[in-house]
Amino acid sequence: MEIFDILTLVLGLSLFLYGMDVMGDSLKKSAGSSLKTTLGKMTSNPISGFLLGLIVTCVIQSSSATTVMVVGFVNSGTMTLLQAIGVIMGANVGTAITAWLTALAGIEGGAEVVGILEWLKPDAWMPILALIGICLILFVKRGRKKDIGAVLLGFAVLMTGMDLMSGAVGGLSKDPAFADAFGEIVVAFETNPLLGLLAGLVLTAIVQSSSASVGILQSLTVTGAITYGAAIPIVMGQNIGTCVTAMLSSIGANKNGKRAAIAHLSFNVIGVAIWMTMFYIVNAIFTLPFVETITNMWDIAIIHTVFKILSVAVISPFYKLLEKLSCIIVKDKKGEAEESVNLLDERLLATPSVAVARACEVTAAMADISCRALYLSLNMFDSYDAKAAEQTRNLEDKADMYEDALGSYLVKLSAEELDASDSKQVTKLLHMIGDFERISDHAVNILESAEEMREKKLEFSEEAQREISVMRSAVEEILKLSERAYANNDVALAAEIEPLEQVVDDLKDEIKSNHIRRLQNSECTIEHGFILADILNNFERVADHCSNIGGCVIEISAFDALDMHKYLASVKHGSETYEEKYKMYSKKYRIDAN
Repeated sequence: MEIFDILTLVLGLSLFLYGMDVMGDSLKKSAGSSLKTTLGKMTSNPISGFLLGLIVTCVIQSSSATTVMVVGFVNSGTMTLLQAIGVIMGANVGTAITAWLTALAGIEGGAEVVGILEWLKPDAWMPILALIGICLILFVKRGRKKDIGAVLLGFAVLMTGMDLMSGAVGGLSKDPAFADAFGEIVVAFETNPLLGLLAGLVLTAIVQSSSASVGILQSLTVTGAITYGAAIPIVMGQNIGTCVTAMLSSIGANKNGKRAAIAHLSFNVIGVAIWMTMFYIVNAIFTLPFVETITNMWDIAIIHTVFKILSVAVISPFYKLLEKLSCIIVKDKKGEAEESVNLLDERLLATPSVAVARACEVTAAMADISCRALYLSLNMFDSYDAKAAEQTRNLEDKADMYEDALGSYLVKLSAEELDASDSKQVTKLLHMIGDFERISDHAVNILESAEEMREKKLEFSEEAQREISVMRSAVEEILKLSERAYANNDVALAAEIEPLEQVVDDLKDEIKSNHIRRLQNSECTIEHGFILADILNNFERVADHCSNIGGCVIEISAFDALDMHKYLASVKHGSETYEEKYKMYSKKYRIDAN
């Protein structure tokens, strides 16, 4: 039966790791906007950071995933290194909850387990969770309910794997050869704790999860051979091994991203060094009686949790020193310029809801850049400023860079498994970034018109200047409406954009007609007309792009798909709100009234 026991052990391990992976991924998806909101409340307060790290890790059941996100945040400039350290400490404690869940498999049946305790046994409620989970997966098409079904089924698979591992190891423990060999390994770990530490480190590095490696250790306790003396160094090694994921993630990150990964590693290494040293010194002096006591699944969970809490208790008062240590290990190179911020870190793609939130933040920054470029160019008609002209062109270049980065990032993000809300958001962003980039292009075009007039020493007539000023005010207002509607996802503000865009179109036609009249009366020249036409066309195009932005906000918020032509047609025909706003803006921006 040895070969079948070994095969059962392999099967149990496979199911355990797969269940943990499915459960973790599904938890991240189902957390969705809640996870984004939680991560968005990060402050420099280490206590807040600790609580956030604790909450997020409890939600997604993986300190490695949380730490990888932290490296991404620090790398992208969303979070400072000091903030990251607090989150990392919370993540280390939060991951201990998995050990308590897997320890439920250690509840034994028999006369002593009666009443409500009987229902704590996984055998009692795991089939129910599996049934609910598979029903949600099969009969719910999309959304959070389907993700919750995957969480329940993943947890059921995880616990089934734990049972299979425990049963297989229990069978192997009855084999004298296995019992002798395993007993020798345990004795080696007791006499040489560094071997146990190394074993825990390597195992965790291989499976890329301290929760998984702790679960494997828990399943081995059914052999009745693992003592506290052997378990303690293994658990401590597992806490160092879990840093491997973040260290690998930091490859290619900027110096601050690398420092966040180093802070994670330093925290665990220092914690292990302190508590292993203290434990073995105290044991050498007093010979602690429990060291040779046989452990069970609950004991492993206790060791795991107590170590993490004690590490936080000792190191947290010195969190600023941990930051300095990270900066010493990852030094600034002499003469090296400050690294540019990596706005969109691909590490965040592993958690799509967080990546979508980051893309929204960067798009908002791009919107601000494009709008600032346009405001600067519009001011050129009041007084030309060479520095402002240079700044306008720099902002346009920056907007181009943002569009390229966001476009590539959003395409990669759209290939991930997104929930319905995030998928709609990605669609909206892909449409909007082109509009924001074109607004910055028109800013440069308007600037060039102002520069042409300055070089040729041309001036519009007072009437033309007044007309341009009215249309310019309308463009400034529609731009502000668009920026605010996107930033706040404000459908009411977005609804005001389309009627104002129509007013801008009307102004363009009216001003052109007035120019023709002035041209016929010899009040201006054809050369003035060419420049005026360029200015009016750019004003009108800016309003068009604002209309697209407003339409995206409304259409995506109200419907599952984006159909701009259908939306614009529905707005302009038979909408009382549209007619009311159109009349209001037509009156506000009447040329003959200004």
